[in-house]
Amino acid sequence: MTAAPVHDRFPRFDRLDALRGAAIVWMAVFHFCFDLNYFGYFQPRQHFQLDAFWTTQRTAIVTLFLLCAGMGQAVALQAGQGWARFWRRWAQVAGCAVLVSAGSALMFPRSWISFGVLHGIAVMLVVVRLVAPPLLARGAAGRAALLALAGLALLLPRLVQAPWADSRWTNWTGLVTRLPVTEDYVPVLPWLGVVLAGVWLADLLQRRAPAALAGPVPAAWQPLATLGRWSLSFYMLHQPVLIGGLMAWRAIVAAA
Repeated sequence: MTAAPVHDRFPRFDRLDALRGAAIVWMAVFHFCFDLNYFGYFQPRQHFQLDAFWTTQRTAIVTLFLLCAGMGQAVALQAGQGWARFWRRWAQVAGCAVLVSAGSALMFPRSWISFGVLHGIAVMLVVVRLVAPPLLARGAAGRAALLALAGLALLLPRLVQAPWADSRWTNWTGLVTRLPVTEDYVPVLPWLGVVLAGVWLADLLQRRAPAALAGPVPAAWQPLATLGRWSLSFYMLHQPVLIGGLMAWRAIVAAA
């Protein structure tokens, strides 16, 4: 018997891909606004870390990303993804996280990214891979426990703050007493709760309404689905392209 092609064993979920694609388009628009502000093109100057208009968007974008990450893990587990395939993808995410830290240290030496969204995803995917399968295998009780664990992760940073967690090397826990000065910060707590909620939601949808994730998307949404399949590549490339374009534009204007 010949092995089934990869695309048959792990089919694409167009609606989930489109949702992920919408998240990264929103993220790119947000980052472009940040870049315009950084280069002085916004007047008056915007306060991205203080103004609720920007902080609310940032929270919504990260939430949507991590919800998609959790749903993607549930889909992969349902499809029987093995550890070897998981670790290959994990290595790509972790490697990109290292590159983000290095690049941000060059551009923002005082606020470089030590634990941003990719760092958080790398850690949380391992946690999900260890925790979710045994819980989902227990049926309704296990699914309820998974949802309760998601809620606990969301609440814990509000209940527990520890001074030892405030250093750059321990703030990844999320149990900080003050937010760190950094360009991106997505700690394990509370964000693990969003990823676990995504696993729970995708498991529910696959049992009760499979087409909600795997059904076809309208033709107008197909570019978003395609983009969602290349979300990591897009994430790594969009800021260098945007920042490089703005730097080139400024140089052209200065030389004119």
